[in-house]
Amino acid sequence: MSKLAQYTEAVCFHCGDTCGSDKIAASGKQFCCNGCKTVYEILNQNGLCEYYQFNTHPGLQQKETVREGKFDFLDTPEVVGQLVQFSNEKETHVSFYLPQIHCSSCLWLLENIHQVNSAIISSRVNFMTKEVFIVFATGKTSLKKVVQNLTQIGYEPHLSLDRLGTKNSTKIDRKRWYKIGVAGFCFSNIMMLSFPGYLLSGSKMEASLNIYFQSIIFILSLPVLFYSASEFFLSAYKALKRGYLNIDAPVALALVITFGRSCYEIFSNTGSGYLDSMSGIVFFMLIGRWLQDRTYNLINFDRDFRSFFPIAVHVSKDGSTFPVEVNLVKEKDCILIHNNEIIPVDGMLSKGEAHVDYSFVNGENNPVHVKKGEIIYAGGKQLGGIIELVVVKTVSQSYLTSLWNKDVFQSGKTNAKQLNKKTLVDKVGKYFTYLVLAIAGIAALYWYRLGNEQNMWNAITTVLIVACPCALLLSENFTYSNFLRILGYNKFYVKNKTTLENLIGIDTIVLDKTGTLTHSNESIVKYAGKAFTYQEEKCIASLLSQSMHTISNPIMQFLAIPDIEVIEHYKETDGEGIEGWVQEKHLKIGSAKFVGADPQVETGTAVYVKIDGLVYGKFVISNHYRKGMFALLASLHKKYQLALVSGDNNAELTRLQKVFPAGSEILFEQKPVDKLSYVASLQKQGNKVLMIGDGLNDAGALKQSTVGLAVTDKNNIFTPSSDAIIDGSKLSGFHHLLQFIGSSRTIIFTTFIISAIYNIIGLYYAVQGSLSPLIAAILMPCSTITIVSITYGLSIVYAKKYKVKYKLAEQN
Repeated sequence: MSKLAQYTEAVCFHCGDTCGSDKIAASGKQFCCNGCKTVYEILNQNGLCEYYQFNTHPGLQQKETVREGKFDFLDTPEVVGQLVQFSNEKETHVSFYLPQIHCSSCLWLLENIHQVNSAIISSRVNFMTKEVFIVFATGKTSLKKVVQNLTQIGYEPHLSLDRLGTKNSTKIDRKRWYKIGVAGFCFSNIMMLSFPGYLLSGSKMEASLNIYFQSIIFILSLPVLFYSASEFFLSAYKALKRGYLNIDAPVALALVITFGRSCYEIFSNTGSGYLDSMSGIVFFMLIGRWLQDRTYNLINFDRDFRSFFPIAVHVSKDGSTFPVEVNLVKEKDCILIHNNEIIPVDGMLSKGEAHVDYSFVNGENNPVHVKKGEIIYAGGKQLGGIIELVVVKTVSQSYLTSLWNKDVFQSGKTNAKQLNKKTLVDKVGKYFTYLVLAIAGIAALYWYRLGNEQNMWNAITTVLIVACPCALLLSENFTYSNFLRILGYNKFYVKNKTTLENLIGIDTIVLDKTGTLTHSNESIVKYAGKAFTYQEEKCIASLLSQSMHTISNPIMQFLAIPDIEVIEHYKETDGEGIEGWVQEKHLKIGSAKFVGADPQVETGTAVYVKIDGLVYGKFVISNHYRKGMFALLASLHKKYQLALVSGDNNAELTRLQKVFPAGSEILFEQKPVDKLSYVASLQKQGNKVLMIGDGLNDAGALKQSTVGLAVTDKNNIFTPSSDAIIDGSKLSGFHHLLQFIGSSRTIIFTTFIISAIYNIIGLYYAVQGSLSPLIAAILMPCSTITIVSITYGLSIVYAKKYKVKYKLAEQN
């Protein structure tokens, strides 16, 4: 096959992509497309080229042009009213989700957008949530204009149906922050006021000074117990109502005993109490839980189909078109759908040429050619020109909605995830609690029979104080918090600690193919047959350019022809191929039957070429599997049962049978309901299932499975409801991440043993009724510090062992 002349590759000044033969020069710089050039010119005109000094090629590729009128729906008062957070005659407040935010240059540019539009008063970026909060002058600009400004510089907001009515998406629940602040303030001051008593080493403190210190300590302990520690009491109470003891129950009991014993000693002037230890326990445990919840709050795991649908569509009526909110579209309305737009309703095609990509819904890669009068279902994406649909079913009644409304998606229904309500520490903590209560009871009974009531009460209180499982709770919280942080650094975002524990227990992994094992937008093309001349390649590319079929695009990229010829008498036969005249040559491109060739067994999709009655050969198009996928499958097979369920056809069956272990089920042409049913059938057999998928067609199976893992190549966007999200580039190392997660139990058990040693030492003194407040005050904080240090250190050790990247400190 002939090859085109090689062009000297230039790098785009804006986005860093190679320019190829289409490079555009402007202002002494080179760009890959008009979009990148336009963004540069906008920044240059407004004095914002400092943007390029923060990072090398920080811009985003702008090859896709924004169609005119795309944001007209933002002129609709009903839509504006639901997106705007606050507005008066002077200013308007609004926030947008910008998934493109990725570096310091983005922050600088977005916070200086007022130089592009002077009516923008201020702009503030939350890098972690990828949101921008904008205040603009009411009447001087509009919501539509602000969105257009953001889009012009490469940051088109993600506007979807689920964001309607979300008035304050950046609102943060600060209750735990306040609780940590109160506990930290009180703890530090209680410790400071307790030092004189420790340092006197048994000497008497001046009575008035001692009373003054003890009174302040008591007052400071009240907000710690009744405010900061309230969640431990509520959690213990709810668990007891359900009939079991969780780890918060003994913690709550120990806090009450500690406080009660301390009050007795302080008011009877027989001791200094344990209020410093009580405050410290609450403070450290709250920090651990805050760190654990932090990752979950930053990632949206609970998406539904509305996250993918546009806010509004254009309705055609009486010869004019106007934007209407999707929720307000009615049956029999005529709507217009543009190229690459998601279809939000079920409708009948009335005008235009429809090539609908349903991979988003059913996983099938090849688009469907829809004829006039046929139904197009919600969730499909139009590939091609504008089409007109007559609405048959609205958003609330569409096929996609009926799929989403299945029991498995309803929060009140029981599914596999709810079966593991009790965590490992809850289970261990229950028996630990029984043991501690038994020891306290036996010691109390022993001293009571000897008639020593003072030692009896000392034994009861000190056993519960010293043997409090706080260190175990801290171990769990800090271990899982650190694991969530390290996993997030590896672009593997886990919902909560329960998900981590469920991942440890899985025995079966079910994978989707398209977009999970493979790159959804990349294919491998090979040619076999008689060599083409350059002119013949040009004719083939010209004919293929007329087809909207997705198979055409990878072949055109493979040929890399910069320009095309005029086509005459073009004809497309549905499901077979295309033909036409180019430069007085008659070409037919399609299936073996269509061109009259002998069909052969292929490992991919074969596209045959016939020129002037002679069959030249075939292009074989196969999926482009992610790097390291086959090695990943081999590693996972050592521990897990594997299966593949795909909505695509079985063209890759032979290839996949070679890489999947013998006995693995490989199912093709599976609808979303089929995938869900398959996972449910495995669970009925007693399997703990991890489902790995990427699209809405996997959503039911992801929700049903013990753990649902969504694979995404666009962080935080277009991911179905799931328990965890992993960046596609990190999937090849998933087996290392699973091994690392498994080590969390080892860390918790190790720290539990160390905690038990501390408790045994303390209990030795406690059961004798002779444990002094000084020993208890020193023993418990030392235990806490030791547990936290060991937890952190072992996390790093296991990260190194399993080749998982880590960083020593969180960086914002």
